[in-house]
Amino acid sequence: CMYTISLPLIFTRLTQSKNKMQNNWAAFKALCPAAKAKQKVDMKTNQLVIVRHGESEWNKLNLFCGWHDADLSEQGAKDAVNISAAALRESNLKFDIAYSSALTRAKQSLSIILKEMNICDLEIVSDWHLNERHYGNLTGYNKRDMADKYGEQQVQTWRRKYDVLPPPITPDNPYYDLIRNNPSFKNIPAKEFPDTESLKVLMQRVIPYFENVILKQVLAGKRVLIVAHGTVARALIKHIDNISDENISTVNVPNSIPCVFEFNMETGEKVGKTTFLADENFLNQQIQKTASIGESNK
Repeated sequence: CMYTISLPLIFTRLTQSKNKMQNNWAAFKALCPAAKAKQKVDMKTNQLVIVRHGESEWNKLNLFCGWHDADLSEQGAKDAVNISAAALRESNLKFDIAYSSALTRAKQSLSIILKEMNICDLEIVSDWHLNERHYGNLTGYNKRDMADKYGEQQVQTWRRKYDVLPPPITPDNPYYDLIRNNPSFKNIPAKEFPDTESLKVLMQRVIPYFENVILKQVLAGKRVLIVAHGTVARALIKHIDNISDENISTVNVPNSIPCVFEFNMETGEKVGKTTFLADENFLNQQIQKTASIGESNK
């Protein structure tokens, strides 16, 4: 007696067997350290590096800067060489494309870093979406003087809270016209030109640009360097590391020290810990300096 079975039934059983094997393998990988290790080895990853610009002339004077287009200080230029470029070179990091804000201090820092690393043939993109937050009518004022006038708690609230806006800049602010008439900002739509920003508001321009432009480059295998600003770095750290609205107020990003993220190129998920390329003692010292309200110039 010959036993017969239809081809569709054969294919159905083969498919069921294959699915069962795949399910068993998935369960095995979840439980077996060796299989998990192999999965990690097989995973393709790529890094993204973010650097806050070097000390600016207004950092040196302890002034709220925001969208005012301050130059790097002499120390800031030195730090771009001795801290930023040195750390990137020591970590053997290479780049295919670099992004900066439209502000001079970020563009100057990037130029110095690339020159010091002898990189001269990569694409450079400067975009206003990566500008520092607009500090409104605090722009141009000394942080310590403002703390003496309004109290340290209020100033730190303006500086670090997620959703607190400084007072909007007004036309009688000495830097209002300089900001509004900056040629680097001429292509910003009028309705998108801010008069003040909180971290929350800044993220509404930074994160879509990051997701739609920069992260796509990273996941496509491009080695990306971003040179921008403290609040932009905080926004990206909050987004990438999923930090709460409350806890982000404790995050401070120092000038010049590179920050490295690693991503799974298939899933887009972050891999491992966020890493600052600096000695721990020096990093903590610089973080405390950034967190401080600083001194008056009077």
